[in-house]
Amino acid sequence: MLEFDSSGKLLQAWGGPPTKNETYDWPKSEHGIHVETSGNVWIGGNAPTDRMVLKFSRDGRFLLQIGHPSGDPMDSSRTDLLGRPAGMDVDEAAHEIYIADGYGNHRVIVYDSETGAFKRLWGAYGNKPRDEKLPPYSPSAPPEQQFGNPVHCVHLSQDGLVYVCDRINNRIQVFTKPGKFVSEFFIRKETLNQGSAWDLAFSNDPAQSILYVADGQDNIIWILERPTGKILGHFGHNGRNAGQFHWVHQIASDSSGAIYTGEVDTGKRLQRFVPVVP
Repeated sequence: MLEFDSSGKLLQAWGGPPTKNETYDWPKSEHGIHVETSGNVWIGGNAPTDRMVLKFSRDGRFLLQIGHPSGDPMDSSRTDLLGRPAGMDVDEAAHEIYIADGYGNHRVIVYDSETGAFKRLWGAYGNKPRDEKLPPYSPSAPPEQQFGNPVHCVHLSQDGLVYVCDRINNRIQVFTKPGKFVSEFFIRKETLNQGSAWDLAFSNDPAQSILYVADGQDNIIWILERPTGKILGHFGHNGRNAGQFHWVHQIASDSSGAIYTGEVDTGKRLQRFVPVVP
């Protein structure tokens, strides 16, 4: 784990396999990160046997593990294992962690963020998640009733809603915290291959009125009206230069309104953008 300041200066680094006196399982391929206001850091894994998320203090002290490495078949009904989790967010007041689960399973799953106790889970539209193979995505087909793989992000808004990226199905679904379906909206519905809904971030105004959605297939950041999902604009396009993207995979915002993006594959970089006020 690398920590930088907003100018890109490296502040600290830690992580890797535990020492002989520690008991956690470091993932073979890290995927997803969430930092609580307390400074605690959550990470997940993406390798085929990475079936867990881990919690550390800001300075790298191990605090909690949910799940464990396993070669067992994926099973969206199991609560002792995850399914190559892709992302997470924490409701710090309720002490609950929401996990986008993930590259193997077809669900959002919630645990106690202090004890690791299972709380609840759900699939697309609040349905019970199923694991049968889904047909290939088609823009002309009726909306799929289950999440595809990967369920790639989960984020909590300040007004108590849960936003979930169903990447391959080009959509974001919105739920209440108990898992009741509220709404969905599609982002460039005609996108094929890896899909358009990779990750999202909220604007920093009190109403969080804007969503920024990272589309790693089209290499665009979409700017959406949060209440309706209406597309207001976009920035970026495919390329290697500053302001362009190659497989833009993650997005986050900070308290100043700046937007940070991360690219994978051969992109291998972070970029920082500052909103321009007309």
